Amino acid sequence: MHTNRGTAMRILLIEDDKALCESLLLALKQAGYGADACHTGTDGLLLSSSGIYDCLIIDRMLPEMDGLTLLEALRRQGVSTPAIFSTALDGLHDRVRGLDAGADDYLVKPYAIEELLARIRAVTRRPGRIADDETLSLQGLCLDPARRELSYLEARISLSKKETALFEYFLKNPGRTLSRSAILNYAWGSLSEVEDGNLDNYIYFLRRRLRALKAPVRIVTAHGTGYRMEETAAEEEGNGHV
Repeated sequence: MHTNRGTAMRILLIEDDKALCESLLLALKQAGYGADACHTGTDGLLLSSSGIYDCLIIDRMLPEMDGLTLLEALRRQGVSTPAIFSTALDGLHDRVRGLDAGADDYLVKPYAIEELLARIRAVTRRPGRIADDETLSLQGLCLDPARRELSYLEARISLSKKETALFEYFLKNPGRTLSRSAILNYAWGSLSEVEDGNLDNYIYFLRRRLRALKAPVRIVTAHGTGYRMEETAAEEEGNGHV
């Protein structure tokens, strides 16, 4: 698997043509996106289920699990990440099957990279999608990723780049237990060699930020799994963790 960590907008390529992956990863990086690539349907399902991606580019014909089966499985799991099918199959029946499986768009190979970028922009700006510069919020706790600023009521705190990425991931998935590997992948990138203890240190920093703001939100430890962000009652505000 390959990784390019760019802006908050992150793309996953699920494509078994490794040469095509390399060229697409380079083009996406030049366009300002972060991008990962994997080459089998089973790997694609695992990575797509993590919730760290803003858009999926899925080849229809994949080893181990085909693209249709992959996307149908994701939609059954409740994963609503925008998905674009990339395939050489251009018949009407093929396009209809792809869209019925839950695809947001359908791109026939070969295609110009400019068209792919336009399709990505289109599916990620539809209503309900989170734009890179939008504020994320939970119970009045607000994160401005562009300014790297966390606020609650009148109080504001500046964040580091990593703190911003971590708060962003938690606020995109409120109430959901996030695995340690998924959190590390989102904030550091899947190829980064990060010591496991670094995550615990950053969670401590995040909890300290929440306590300083007196926000009715906490980060809970799911022992043996990871962490989740959840709302908390007013009397519990001082208790930032479990």
